[in-house]
Amino acid sequence: MEGFTERRRAQLAGDLGDQLIVPSYRSPLPSPDGTLLAWISDRDGRPRAWVAPFGEEPAAPLDTEVDPTVACDVVALSWSPDGAWLAVQIAPGGGERTRVLLLSPNGVERREIAAGSLAVTLGAWSPSGRQVGVTIYGPDGDGTACLVDVRDGSSTVLASGPAAVVCAVSRDGRIVVVRTGRRGRRGLELIDLWTGRRVELLPGHDATVADARFGVTGSVLYLHTDAGRDRPALLACTVSDDDVSLAWEVAARGGDDLDAYALDPAGARAVLSWNVDGRSELELVDLRDGLSSPVSDQPGDVVTGLAFTRDGHTLLVASEGPTMPPGITRIALDVPLAEPVAVLPGEIEVVEDFVEPTLHEFRGEDGLGLTGWLFRPHTAYGAAPTLIWLHGGPEAQERPVFHPLFQALVAAGVQVFAPNVRGSAGFGRAFSQADDLDQRFTAITDVRAAVTFLRTSGLADPDRIGVSGRSYGGYLTLVALAWFPSLFAVGVDVCGMSDLETFYAETEPWIASSATTKYGDPVADRELLRSLSPIHAVDEIRAPLMVVHGRYDTNVPLGEALRMVAALEQRGATPRLLLFDDEGHETHAVAHRAQFVREVVGWVTAHLQEPASQTA
Repeated sequence: MEGFTERRRAQLAGDLGDQLIVPSYRSPLPSPDGTLLAWISDRDGRPRAWVAPFGEEPAAPLDTEVDPTVACDVVALSWSPDGAWLAVQIAPGGGERTRVLLLSPNGVERREIAAGSLAVTLGAWSPSGRQVGVTIYGPDGDGTACLVDVRDGSSTVLASGPAAVVCAVSRDGRIVVVRTGRRGRRGLELIDLWTGRRVELLPGHDATVADARFGVTGSVLYLHTDAGRDRPALLACTVSDDDVSLAWEVAARGGDDLDAYALDPAGARAVLSWNVDGRSELELVDLRDGLSSPVSDQPGDVVTGLAFTRDGHTLLVASEGPTMPPGITRIALDVPLAEPVAVLPGEIEVVEDFVEPTLHEFRGEDGLGLTGWLFRPHTAYGAAPTLIWLHGGPEAQERPVFHPLFQALVAAGVQVFAPNVRGSAGFGRAFSQADDLDQRFTAITDVRAAVTFLRTSGLADPDRIGVSGRSYGGYLTLVALAWFPSLFAVGVDVCGMSDLETFYAETEPWIASSATTKYGDPVADRELLRSLSPIHAVDEIRAPLMVVHGRYDTNVPLGEALRMVAALEQRGATPRLLLFDDEGHETHAVAHRAQFVREVVGWVTAHLQEPASQTA
């Protein structure tokens, strides 16, 4: 078995290595005057901010380093409307204590917003470019949403609360819209800075999606929300000096979520990105008459970013797919059936050796309809060794995107099944809230239901099934290993919670305050959290376990991994700990992602060969 594993590792490194770990290009943002393009890429090893004239790629990224001891990954970008500044949100060590820098397009000038704060996140700009919205976090758990004057650093406090975000500022700077609320309980508040008037825009409703943006004229406010409905849609209302109209529906689909939208510079049209069974579908809507038309297909299955060019006739699209790494293309909107043209990288690259997944339907143990993506080797026949992969969130969604780990496992002869258990996004608000609080007990059985589906359908070898996942998926992996130990031959926990009580005590306070609606209150629901924590059932875990974590992770702190490893070792097991010293909750460095794939593939393939002889 050891020889087989080593041969497969070498084969992967030789056959797929150059295709698995490739640069990604995301978040395309044209400058307001249309001459420059900003984007995020890990071309030099970690996510950085890049700026260049259209069609060019500079030799080096902008300098966003603020700490000589740790890499500062770029996680968000935003141009000031006057083009004088590029706002950059950075994450030192890839962690949660983010900071916001203002950079001149040539990188010569640099300022930091709210330096010295525990964490700062980026919000919307005022149309004049004189103020930028930020949220400042402190130890109390609430975020303080502010407008900061970029000329003198003075700030106007707008609102405080869990996950506060400055969403939109009116053309005259008078009206600001702020989002607040815990997970699954979001709301939008309109604030008149001249009179102090405050208007709740989604009265009587809690939303999982709540965002707002002013149209070009400033009299129309567009709302992206699922408040009062099951699926996120695009609504609009008019805003005047003394009144806010009732919202009307601009675009909605009964069975699909609206993922994102972009407004053209003239304000006449919008491009919508719909989530259709996990894949993205683009639609062009005329905001004057409501008529819609399709947009040429993007090269990747899933759209991750949208932006109009300055003339409004071309769309920049960031997308990716199972066989296509994250890249940026442009699509001509006024040319029927226009072919996407590669922007970054210079050509659309499809990896033909990779497999396309198939979408399967199955049912939870209570009859709820569920789905999952199956990545199956081309040569597979009958029941195959299988790794179940559980996504994070849980308000995320497994979609057909670029998964180097999945493709590497398939190349090694292990198929991957990635289900969307209840609590996932993309299936409506009711589905995403179906695992809240004590409903989590039923949600956990969705993992067992996935195993039942794989076994009864003849897709998976019952004796060679593993379970794995990251963040919430890592937590779900640990619970599944402890509650259903006879089902799994191997496990991989990537930055998952092992004890919900210690998670609340050690995570960042603003993460804890927003999570109570999903997991429960750490005081009032202490017994619930304890009963749902896998650390208290560690003696039931039998499968060999690999635990992966980043030292800078303060979302799910490192203690969650160390306690699980120590508990297993105390009873004589030999878990594997893969620790990345300069990573946070995500693995950002290209070299670390390559190591992660190698180590996980080696661990999984080794332990799915002779499961009967393996123990934790």
